[in-house]
Amino acid sequence: MQFGFGAPVSGPLCGPRDLARIVSDGEAIGYDYCTVSDHVVIPRELEAKYPYSDTGEFPGRAGGDRHEQMTAVTFVAAKTSKLRIVTSVTVVPHRPPVLTAKTLATIDFLSEGRITWGIGVGWCREEFEAIGTEPFEERGAVTDETIAVVREMWRNDNPRYSGKYAEFSNIFFEPRSVQKRLPIWVGGESGPALRRTAKLGDAWYPIGTNPKMRLDTLPRFETAVERLRKLTRDAGRDPKEVGLSYRFTQLGAALPDKADNGDRRLGSGSNEAIIGDLRALEELGVGAVDFNIGGDTAEAVIANMRRFREEVLAKV
Repeated sequence: MQFGFGAPVSGPLCGPRDLARIVSDGEAIGYDYCTVSDHVVIPRELEAKYPYSDTGEFPGRAGGDRHEQMTAVTFVAAKTSKLRIVTSVTVVPHRPPVLTAKTLATIDFLSEGRITWGIGVGWCREEFEAIGTEPFEERGAVTDETIAVVREMWRNDNPRYSGKYAEFSNIFFEPRSVQKRLPIWVGGESGPALRRTAKLGDAWYPIGTNPKMRLDTLPRFETAVERLRKLTRDAGRDPKEVGLSYRFTQLGAALPDKADNGDRRLGSGSNEAIIGDLRALEELGVGAVDFNIGGDTAEAVIANMRRFREEVLAKV
């Protein structure tokens, strides 16, 4: 099982020195990957609720510094040498398909093959409107077509495509990505996200705290995994082709011990309990897990990362 941590690309620790120190020390401590989030702008007024908190309040809503994802990924790649970088997640419809393919291929080439493309369709209509994307209602279709476009451009010497959101032929696209197939981790917990994973993804990458589709207990997650495996077979693929990953946004004392159905909540309680959860997830087939590890300063974040690595992750 691989373990990752969230790189601070927003908030008070996203300055170049703190960000560089956290990701380089995370690599030295022994983490396998870091994650980089994606928002271009934060609307001052939102109609929809944030999907990953019970209150619906969006973290960082009050504003503050926040980097563009792909630029931040490039910076992190330049400050590390072996740490894998996972986009967590790219809001795919925010960027044109061909530009997305080129940006990712360039980063993968310059990082010598260290990019995992975590993807999602997005949830914030106002952000889509500010960026000037395709219609918000078409975000699922845009995402699926972008996946087709990037894979065509990454693998073919003479790429060509004809669709609703992209059309090209007779072009050069060099250098291509170092990885013959950049891993695509599909985020989201909904039915469409599961079907997209089953049909197109290399791994499923859910968060357990979505109030509409909670995956915060082991039985709930096991049920969802079984559904994914059925959908994968229905799509004509071997379920072994689709990996499992999982993101924790909180751990330990920050979480209630019990979920709303009375079952034990994943990631809650003592270090020993968390170790047991991670072992159970590994037994289920989860190959990668990442965490938000906090701290008020870069020194505190690094100390917490080291402590968590030694006291928990090393014992899984």
